[in-house]
Amino acid sequence: MTNRERVIASLEHRQPDKTPYCVHFTIPARAKMVEYYADPDFESKLGNCFAMLSCHPRKAWQEVGPNRVQDHFGVVWDRSVDKDIGIVANRAVTPENVESFAFPDPDNPSIWESFESAMEAEDDSFVIAQLGFSLFERAWALAGMETVLAAMMEDPPFVNRLLDRILDYNLQIIERARAYDIDGMMFGDDWGSQRGLIMGQGLWREYILPRVRQMYAAVKRRGKQVFIHCCGNVGELFPDLIDAGVDAFNPFQPEVMDVYEVKAQYGDRLSFYGGISTQRTLPYATPQETRKEVEKLLNVVGRSGGYFAAPAHAIPGDARPDKIAAMIEVLQAQ
Repeated sequence: MTNRERVIASLEHRQPDKTPYCVHFTIPARAKMVEYYADPDFESKLGNCFAMLSCHPRKAWQEVGPNRVQDHFGVVWDRSVDKDIGIVANRAVTPENVESFAFPDPDNPSIWESFESAMEAEDDSFVIAQLGFSLFERAWALAGMETVLAAMMEDPPFVNRLLDRILDYNLQIIERARAYDIDGMMFGDDWGSQRGLIMGQGLWREYILPRVRQMYAAVKRRGKQVFIHCCGNVGELFPDLIDAGVDAFNPFQPEVMDVYEVKAQYGDRLSFYGGISTQRTLPYATPQETRKEVEKLLNVVGRSGGYFAAPAHAIPGDARPDKIAAMIEVLQAQ
């Protein structure tokens, strides 16, 4: 089977010849593995099942100062500590400018030129267009986390207008992306902490669910698959997400949910992508313990499809190269 065939079988809850997998790295972890393998091109040899295409323009991130970059929405990120994303350092949207604030152009040619060249090069992978910071995250990045959460209770017109403008932009992006021969779209939107939903289930259903339903439906109308990335303990949302049309959930964090129990409960209706611990195993386990964990996930969670093996997040900088290599060896040896 090709990687694409394996993914399709798994999404259809059929057993592929081997469990498809995908391994991504943060900047510090990637640097460690380049040194460990003595190969700057090691990622191209991993055998990842997904080819990820960004829905961002070519120059989405512009340096505006030491350790500071500005994204295509005008948000400034301080990367003095976190080199991959950073911490928001400005406030771009307020109740006063929520109507007039200029959003990026979804027709920016540099977004779609990259799609065309990537599609020409792909023949084996399952192709996913990524739309990160797809609703709640985009709102708090623009207006501030505290402001958005408080507005859900104290200023609904403001938060509704902000979320609707983000939704309108996203629907335009989805409309253009799904016209290409992609297989699915992945939406990134963290709603949870390690302990549960950030805004609670009631507010999530009021503000988030109706809008993600529209986004997911727009993808499904073209016969594409819906993937979501949502960190945190959000297991209580699985019935709503399944009903809204989600096909695969990521990152499937073993630190906040029992991945074996979750697969047993929802595995006939939802596929899972992740599951390998980035908080415990890759930083602290022995290579042999790492191998055993990955083998168990492949044999148990991977049974009857519905699973894409992966670290629960892009591998962080505190993960040990020998543990990462042990994980990769098991994935490749299937």
